[in-house]
Amino acid sequence: MSVPGKHRGFFSRAFSRSLDYIEIIGNKLPHPATIFALLALFVVLLSVLTYWMGTSAVHPVDDSIVTVNNLLSADGIRWMYTNILGNFLRFPPLGYVLVVMVGIGLAEGTGLFAVMIRSLVLSAPPKLITYAIVLAGIISGLAVEAGYVILIPLGAMLFHALGRHPMAGLAAAFCGVSGGFGANFLIGSVDPILAGISTSAAQLIIPDMVINPAVNYYFMIASSFVVLFVGTWVTDRIVEPRLGKYEGSTEKFAIQQLTPEETRGLRWAGIVSLAFVALMSLTVIPENGLLRDPETGSVLHSPFFDGIIIGILLFFFIPALVYGIIVGTIKNDKDLMKHIIRSMSGMGGYIVLVFFAAQFVYFFNYSNLGLIIAIKGASGLRDIGFTGPMLIVSFVFLSAFINLFMGSASAKWAIIAPVFIPMLMLLDNPYHPGITQAAFRIGDSLTNLITPMMSYFALIVTFAQKYDERYGIGTIISTMLPYTIFLTIFWTLLMVLWVYLGIPLGPDGPIYIQ
Repeated sequence: MSVPGKHRGFFSRAFSRSLDYIEIIGNKLPHPATIFALLALFVVLLSVLTYWMGTSAVHPVDDSIVTVNNLLSADGIRWMYTNILGNFLRFPPLGYVLVVMVGIGLAEGTGLFAVMIRSLVLSAPPKLITYAIVLAGIISGLAVEAGYVILIPLGAMLFHALGRHPMAGLAAAFCGVSGGFGANFLIGSVDPILAGISTSAAQLIIPDMVINPAVNYYFMIASSFVVLFVGTWVTDRIVEPRLGKYEGSTEKFAIQQLTPEETRGLRWAGIVSLAFVALMSLTVIPENGLLRDPETGSVLHSPFFDGIIIGILLFFFIPALVYGIIVGTIKNDKDLMKHIIRSMSGMGGYIVLVFFAAQFVYFFNYSNLGLIIAIKGASGLRDIGFTGPMLIVSFVFLSAFINLFMGSASAKWAIIAPVFIPMLMLLDNPYHPGITQAAFRIGDSLTNLITPMMSYFALIVTFAQKYDERYGIGTIISTMLPYTIFLTIFWTLLMVLWVYLGIPLGPDGPIYIQ
């Protein structure tokens, strides 16, 4: 019985050393902002080379020829010159983060966050903290920005307060938010988008077929448990032991009993939060709710979700204001603005990162290189001729690979769906479009954790550097790689088992077309 233990110890040490090498190599790279600048330059040069080579692809939707846009042609130079500012300003994470930091900065400056963490630490069983963070990350998929901007730094702060390594808390939250993007317990805003694209692809074969937004709902719930348990296990058994004891100098929140004023302020902040949630519910639950779509009455496609980042801002701003007034950290408008300005002053590094990251992403999009890579990758897998569960597994891997190059889930699905949904519908035992969509969602989630193309990756690096300025892209990738590996194994096995048992994926979502 001692031999297997030795083998386990050997493989564990070898795996840990490999992650150490990845971190060392990654952290020898230049500053993240420099890397994004070099990547943008690389895209420019690659666009010239591939343009001269005549690289192209046939778009699967309209059979148009997609060619490379040469960024050093006259049109390309004009485009770069006139769009560099626009690339920076319209890069989604920039606005989301700066706006929501008004509320978060106030909550942090007034001491509300510190009291919340102390209260949670004093009341929650420590063994359940990791579960709670991963679960909160999964649920945050309903409002993606909240997960990235709020929960991930909160996970690091909470672990640090508990005397655990803050990077482990950051990783657990990142796993739930980003790795669990394709899982949830509720229908979110992305579901109708994917279902609409699936419908268009399915109607190439069956003109009257409609895919409903809940077609993957049962599978999403099961997937949530996979992400929850795998994320918790990897955090506690692999990531945190590898990180060891945190030796950084970042001050952690003191675990002290709450004073009467803090308890009263926290209570009123909670009451105000519940009142705000109730008020917002009145704008979307009634059929004539103010923030529903005024024409269709839809909630998922409505002003409520279009402006969700403002809702998040107010959700933190109003309780933080009430708390600050009660405990005395806000005595006048100058105190209020001081807390907000202080939070914004720490965002300089992130703004620099975003400037160069935005150029890289939009240069890549303009060049059509990402589109061509996606089309050729999809066509290559189709031509291999896999059938049955192996085709589904291969499709998961393809989606994961494409996700390394393209960030937008809807953009990738718009390219992939017209190829693979009709193909799987034309097999001897035809698959329902819902399973193709579910497989895509798995793959789209797996590599979110390790690709710098993910829009919020620069923000994650910024959060990590709060605890150690040496942390870089290599640290994030090496820390998150175990999550990608084990989620790939267990989530793919869940898909294979689901197909084998023939369980419906959701309402009107059978495995096979009847």
